[in-house]
Amino acid sequence: MSAPPGHVDRVFITGASSGIGAALAREYAARGATLGLLARRRERLDELLIELAASRPGQQRHHIYAVDVTDHAALARAAADFIQQEGGADIVIACAGISHGTLTERLEDQAVFDAMFATNVSAMPATFAPFIAPMKTRPTPCRLVGIGSVAGIRGVRGAGAYCASKAAVHSYCESLRLELRASNIRVVTLVPGYIDTSMTRNNRFPMPFLMSAERFAARAVAAIARGDSIRFLPWQMGVAARILRVLPNFLFDALFSRAPTKQRKGQP
Repeated sequence: MSAPPGHVDRVFITGASSGIGAALAREYAARGATLGLLARRRERLDELLIELAASRPGQQRHHIYAVDVTDHAALARAAADFIQQEGGADIVIACAGISHGTLTERLEDQAVFDAMFATNVSAMPATFAPFIAPMKTRPTPCRLVGIGSVAGIRGVRGAGAYCASKAAVHSYCESLRLELRASNIRVVTLVPGYIDTSMTRNNRFPMPFLMSAERFAARAVAAIARGDSIRFLPWQMGVAARILRVLPNFLFDALFSRAPTKQRKGQP
């Protein structure tokens, strides 16, 4: 169920100022899409807007929104503005996310747990909700895209908040997919492995099958156009995820209980 020939997508992306979100923005802009770009940092959005304008001068107009996705009222206003300005959205990508190592025994990490769930999980339905009713009235296929992670397949030592938040994303998108199955809206779950972004460059452990953000974006856009229900990128991480799912607990625990951990917030 791909877009009809000649169709130019109107794409709304959260977490658009850096990493995967910015790479997706560049990929869609290169394909002629009109973008709604939302992120916390206005200066980064301004820089991205200048970059996109320079790459296709005079051919597109984009909209930027300096909004924290945890502010659901402001997020809804940004969505309403994009819908009003462009007549709706064909694709909405909830890409905003944060990642830190966490330890449950450290009381100061409770705030990190709360922030991660607010950004990675609760912001996703808040992102999608304003677009669903207008999308249902459109004759052409639409997409809602959630960004999960291979880290959501099994819990990893020292990353309880991130793993749990991404597992929640996977389950939420699956539920939403069933809710909207009878409509023209397809729900796509993208499951990145290790993607070369500022979020992963601080990792102090090996990252197998590391993929560039640009390569990820190109493959992600293809999966979104097809309406894939779930897509692991790179594909090798999908194979690893399937193995991890069926690995008995005793073996999983023996293999991963001493794995290196992700940096906690504020840790050098």
